[in-house]
Amino acid sequence: MRARSWVLHILYQWESTDSRRSLEQVMEDTLQRRRVAHGRVPFIRRHVEALARHMVEVDRAIAGAMENWRLDRLPRVDRAVLRLSVAELLFMDDVPPKVGIQEGIRLAGQYGGHDSSRFVNGVLDAVLRTLGAPS
Repeated sequence: MRARSWVLHILYQWESTDSRRSLEQVMEDTLQRRRVAHGRVPFIRRHVEALARHMVEVDRAIAGAMENWRLDRLPRVDRAVLRLSVAELLFMDDVPPKVGIQEGIRLAGQYGGHDSSRFVNGVLDAVLRTLGAPS
């Protein structure tokens, strides 16, 4: 889904630029400067606002699901994909977990490195197990 790609872009941009800008500010700048289809904007806003509000919980869930990895040592793309997907798992009941995971794997494969999709799949599966959902 293209809207998820925009959220990924916003997360990546936020981490890559001046950290004094909020995630919401980066989103607004992106929506003003880029040609984003009007129909995708509500999805993007909802996801970015959830991430901005719950980033600590999202990062905690990711860190708890990784073995021998630190969140700050992950490639930015992988970290952004995990944040997006875990936010969906934790805070968006209308997104089926399997859909969120599949979309995360797809984004990692499209934008990440050679092993990104496999790594993201493993972490997301571990997060899902901690939530008590079948994998």
